[in-house]
Amino acid sequence: MIENDNIKMKFLQENHLYENSHFTFRAVICGLIIGILMCFSNMYFGLQTGWISMMSLQSSLLGFAIFKPFQHLLKHKFSPIENVVLQTTAVATATMPLAAGFVGVIPAMELMTKEDNPTGAVILNGRQLLLWSLAVAFFGVFFAIPLRKQTIIRERLKFPSGTATAQMISLLHHQQQQPSSSIAPRVVTLRKRKIHNVEQQPLLLLPQQQLQDYNTTDNHQHDSSFEYSWSLKLNGLIASFSLSSVYTLLSYFIPIINTLPIFNYLTFGFVDMRAWEWYFTPSFSYMGQGIIMGLPTTLSMLLGCIVGWGILSPVAYFAGWAPGPIHDWKTGSKGWILWISLGVMIAESCVSLLVVLARTVIRIMITKYETDDIGLDDVPQDQQVPKIVTILGLFVSTLSCIYLVRIVFGPDVLSESMTLLAILVAMFLSILGVRALGETDLNPVSGIGKISQVFFAAVMPGGILANLIAGGIAEAGAQQAGDLMQDLKTGHLLGASPKAQFYGQMIGSFASVFVATGAYALYRTVYTIPGPEFPVPTAQVWLDMSRLVNGHPLPPHVSEFVFAFAILFTIFVFIKELFQGQRWTRFIPQGIAFAIGMYNPPNFTLARVLGGLIMYFWTQFCEQRQEPYMYDKHNNKLRAWIEPYRVVGGKVFIIIIASGFVLGEGTFAIVNMMMRALNVPHL
Repeated sequence: MIENDNIKMKFLQENHLYENSHFTFRAVICGLIIGILMCFSNMYFGLQTGWISMMSLQSSLLGFAIFKPFQHLLKHKFSPIENVVLQTTAVATATMPLAAGFVGVIPAMELMTKEDNPTGAVILNGRQLLLWSLAVAFFGVFFAIPLRKQTIIRERLKFPSGTATAQMISLLHHQQQQPSSSIAPRVVTLRKRKIHNVEQQPLLLLPQQQLQDYNTTDNHQHDSSFEYSWSLKLNGLIASFSLSSVYTLLSYFIPIINTLPIFNYLTFGFVDMRAWEWYFTPSFSYMGQGIIMGLPTTLSMLLGCIVGWGILSPVAYFAGWAPGPIHDWKTGSKGWILWISLGVMIAESCVSLLVVLARTVIRIMITKYETDDIGLDDVPQDQQVPKIVTILGLFVSTLSCIYLVRIVFGPDVLSESMTLLAILVAMFLSILGVRALGETDLNPVSGIGKISQVFFAAVMPGGILANLIAGGIAEAGAQQAGDLMQDLKTGHLLGASPKAQFYGQMIGSFASVFVATGAYALYRTVYTIPGPEFPVPTAQVWLDMSRLVNGHPLPPHVSEFVFAFAILFTIFVFIKELFQGQRWTRFIPQGIAFAIGMYNPPNFTLARVLGGLIMYFWTQFCEQRQEPYMYDKHNNKLRAWIEPYRVVGGKVFIIIIASGFVLGEGTFAIVNMMMRALNVPHL
């Protein structure tokens, strides 16, 4: 077995040279197609709940699924390196709804009143949306390139999602790329990785029995085993995609299945829990997202949900602090508890970034004399992005951002000097965000945007629209820098060319400018945004934050709770930092997840918790050490049916199921939108 930073197996060195130095046209085109699908999916979930997925695991899986049936017809086989470029392009295309603010800043502008802005709401037309997307689409990419050598090559930060994607690609390609039985086990296994000094099993470890099979069978049997394993996984992906798709279509014709009042049934109707937003949405995509998030994150969300919607919301209502309708953002308890979640989010983000900054300064002081690059494990210089490209790209993307922001919003909202300052702030915060991502797998883009809002409230007091624009610029830079850095980690582990990934990222970002703009315009035309189907909770978070830092008063009696919860989660961050490696620290709630559970209604959280539980129990099931099929199949038919998926599919199988769930609803939501636009009748 080998270390995570040495996943670059021997067989990769035997690949064709062109694969190591150039991205291929077919990988980029396939990545764009997958990314467009995922962009629509992310727009759907982002407008609905504010949740956006990087989709790197899903894109690498789908890319392999598309090429595998044609492998025997291809002159050059679809390789792991091509898969890296494919998923880099797909991720760049898929995440533009967040980077361009379509699920936050843009709807927040549309919610402004004349108290916020002299002209009231700012609703950008299609041309303005396109220019805004172009303004923020690229400079974050150039922030990331210079950070690669320091964070990935020298310091070898973990970037857990990037590492997991490398593991996924290795598992998908190992049999295709190396028939030698003596090397095959090294290709598909990874040493237990240490996170905060606690040994954890890697997410995508193959079962021991399958590894033994690889050691004891010949090449023909390897091929058979690989085909059987892939067949199970592909069937699981198709089944989960189909199940989620059918549910999504049914939810259009029978909307009640999205709002099951099970808590009213549990209280025998004596308490109208539905009025307090307590109902269940049995969405397979929500469950899939919970599987991907994992149990600790979803339990933190559940705690936020219980505290916010089960305790604080009724308290605020019956105490007269939020006397309006419960679901109202201004006078209701929904808007009241939003301030508490905002306090938690800001506190954890700021403190976490300060911790990262302190670590960075200390590390630089310790290693300031250790700058010799000799012996560093990196690709040849001709496969790296030239410095001149980085410098010119940063210069041109900065100038274009300044120019386009002026065209879209006019010179009186945010001056050229203030836009330049916003980009500089974004660059500094992106560096901290990338480091936080590398160490914790959390890119605090929402907190970064809020920090930028606080800064610009001091520089430009009273300008709520300018505040939103500056925060959106900071969020875009941090999002793109973090996404590319995760992808570069995957590429480093598999020996891919950073230059090829850079080109894939640029092509994906450019394409997504048009795709994401079109998707948002389409959703805004068919649905009311914000509205019942798409409440866009993060838009209200953005607007309330801008109002707060520009002097608007808080609702009655909420400030005490805001400060109390902010202090509590600040303490939690320091406890986690001081007691790294202690197993009990995993029971400390995650602040961002807690805040998400509080500002989203319970139906957003409950199905995801169910997904987190599924992930936990499947992981426990896969780690059982009993030999497969060593039980009476006649007395346990369910176990007999599911055992092959445990033995052959392993932990990665549940990720495949989750991907199918998410992609099924995200894809068929487009069909629902078309039926809604055509006024297809439903109940």
